[in-house]
Amino acid sequence: MRSTKPRSTIKLLLAAIICLMAITLPCQSWASTEGRIRDCARAVREMSRERDSDTMRDLLRSSHGVAIFPSVVKAGLGIGGKYGEGILLRHDPHTDRWYGPSFVNVAGLSWGLQIGVQSTALVLVINNRPGIEAFEGDKITLGADVAVAAGPVGRRAEAGTDSSLKASIYSYSMSKGLFAGLSLEGAVISTEHDTNRAYWGRKMSVQEILSHRASGSKMAPLLKVLREVSRPR
Repeated sequence: MRSTKPRSTIKLLLAAIICLMAITLPCQSWASTEGRIRDCARAVREMSRERDSDTMRDLLRSSHGVAIFPSVVKAGLGIGGKYGEGILLRHDPHTDRWYGPSFVNVAGLSWGLQIGVQSTALVLVINNRPGIEAFEGDKITLGADVAVAAGPVGRRAEAGTDSSLKASIYSYSMSKGLFAGLSLEGAVISTEHDTNRAYWGRKMSVQEILSHRASGSKMAPLLKVLREVSRPR
């Protein structure tokens, strides 16, 4: 008879991670849509102030969209998990207009030697049309449904990125004031349909949402930051 101990151990570890993340998730996870948008604006502003942010600024200017997660919490106890809530915007690089927002969350599991809790700000710069189109469904798996790579940092002349920018998404993450890597292969980004309904006042598909130009007092702080950050220097 097969032992159920390994399976029970995994369940206990997963339960511990979920409890740990529930305790340590910042208040923005349950904040209003307006609060989440403000948190996104603050995260982009803080990342743009880092010395290594020049290439991120350039990519935002020519991007087809961006997904911003102010706080992705990683918790580990042998088995690791990560979770964060954010927003998705579409960008027209020709007119510099932004569309949305659609509210999303990111979640994933990892294996290996890991322990502790860490919060990381995450910005996903969507590099091409297929990249933004991949977000139009209920969920997207990074690395499977769409290619994702760590975004280059540093000055434009020293970026070292491939000239054709093959990845659909370039990720930028920052922890404790420093750019840091965050493994995203296999992470799932899901659309929060209930939150979208609460924000827009009616049920809408992601495609419909991303056809509406971003505007209004709630979006003003984030739109201001995005325009400042992507402005040529």
